[in-house]
Amino acid sequence: MWRFPEQRERVALVSIITPAYRSARFVGATIDSVLRQTWPDFELLIVDDVSPDDTVDVVEQYATRDSRVRLLRHGTNKGPSGARNTALAAATGRYVAFLDSDDLWLPQKLERQVEFMQRRSPAISYTQYRRIDGVGTLVSEVIDVPDRLDYHSLLKNTAITTSTVIVDRSVTGPFQMPAVFYDDYACWLRFLKRDLVALGLREDLTRYRVLGGSWSRNKLRSAAQVWRVYREVEQLSWTSAAWAFGHYAWNATRKYSR
Repeated sequence: MWRFPEQRERVALVSIITPAYRSARFVGATIDSVLRQTWPDFELLIVDDVSPDDTVDVVEQYATRDSRVRLLRHGTNKGPSGARNTALAAATGRYVAFLDSDDLWLPQKLERQVEFMQRRSPAISYTQYRRIDGVGTLVSEVIDVPDRLDYHSLLKNTAITTSTVIVDRSVTGPFQMPAVFYDDYACWLRFLKRDLVALGLREDLTRYRVLGGSWSRNKLRSAAQVWRVYREVEQLSWTSAAWAFGHYAWNATRKYSR
């Protein structure tokens, strides 16, 4: 069972995990969306992964004005999973929320989702969202989510978007992200493989930014990484992996057509 870390000046109910690399363009807007939350009991842990731009300067300006914003810095580049694990090791909250450095939350995101988790007690919750472009313009309809996902349904449908997720560490225990490219997806699968519950809050509370050169928009690379999770992390047989991949491809096509 997870316990609050000892000898911390402040313990937050929600720890927000944000890896940052070359994020100077968007991270300020991301932080602003957190500071506008109607749920005030949080800490925002931003891990700079040796950015060559002004990411550190932008974050430091916010950290000096609001003690809930904490900047952690890597000496060497460790990638998104390494940055998330650095933040997880420093996090004080029972609830761990994930927010990428170019995405945004609507003001009631934490309030609505924490209340949902306190009422329903899942290990993981996730929400609906809409996609935005580089200047913040909406470019999709609301992306719906299933009410509930178990291990086998998540294998077939990568429906959990990272910036919508909150994990309850009092249910999961301490955890770290796997050292793979799709560390988030592999982590959710690891939880659900233990028969833990993942529930969807069907409210539009997040803005997921889509950039032209991002990995998430390169469908062939994304598909290859999903296949690697099936075979190398979950160690599915070729037949089982192909069965899951067929469903994944169908669901991904439907999601991106909205």
